[in-house]
Amino acid sequence: MKIFEGSGVALVTPMEADGSVNYKKLEELVEWQINEGTDAIIACGTTGEASTLTNDEHIAVIEAVVKKVNGRIPVIAGTGVNDTRHAIELSTGAERVGADALLIVTPYYNKTSDEGLFLHFQKIAQSVKLPIILYSVASRTNMNITPQMVKRLSEIPNIVAIKEASGDISQIAEIARITPDDFAIYSGNDDQVLPIMALGGRGAISTIANIAPRQTHELTQALLDGDFQLAKKLQLAQLPLIHTIFSEVNPIPVKTAVGLLGKIQPNFRLPLYTAKAETVERLKKEMTAYGLEVSK
Repeated sequence: MKIFEGSGVALVTPMEADGSVNYKKLEELVEWQINEGTDAIIACGTTGEASTLTNDEHIAVIEAVVKKVNGRIPVIAGTGVNDTRHAIELSTGAERVGADALLIVTPYYNKTSDEGLFLHFQKIAQSVKLPIILYSVASRTNMNITPQMVKRLSEIPNIVAIKEASGDISQIAEIARITPDDFAIYSGNDDQVLPIMALGGRGAISTIANIAPRQTHELTQALLDGDFQLAKKLQLAQLPLIHTIFSEVNPIPVKTAVGLLGKIQPNFRLPLYTAKAETVERLKKEMTAYGLEVSK
């Protein structure tokens, strides 16, 4: 089952200088993303600094995005944490406020056994009716979802997709081979959209789409259309900027870049902190080279 096809933006969460959520700017970002052709919005993911939000803020951000989107494109709520009961609480809350699907990351820090991992996802899936996208990102969680585990989890009726950010193309190919044809794979790495979609992926859950939504939609659409020459051109053109927005811990550079577009003030909650001066200069250079208009 595909929840969406194309480009899903892992949206930043705008904040005031005191760290409070700026809901007005959040709504403005949502509207801009839709106008630029983004195909889905992911609220409260890693890029949205979800791990620093309180429960009330977490659900309030999801609800604000749902209300602003107003059914125009799918809203996917990041509700994965390392405590299964907490994840259920966030997931049922996201369902209550109207999210269309959930993005659930593997448990971090606690980690677990294979059986614990299966039961974690199973319990969350059983608590809601919404479709669920698994999220495999071992670079952050130190826990991979193996192809065999993905296949097992895909047998749970409402686990319908995976955001694959392992960086292991061989693993992703094996997932594509052994999972059902209607199990959707989304690229979780901006520099691997082309190879993952060439293997049958249905789109990307993207960080760079925060600053280049139209271009990222065009890349995924070219791949959906089978125009691999155009897709190659578009993917390679993004690489210098992709490398720059991951030159510090995500979302520090990309949120700074959204600020350079003049759309937000790039405020963070500790332990995330202001981008280094050299990162800001590199962002300005690569954003300008890519054709983005940097505010003076």
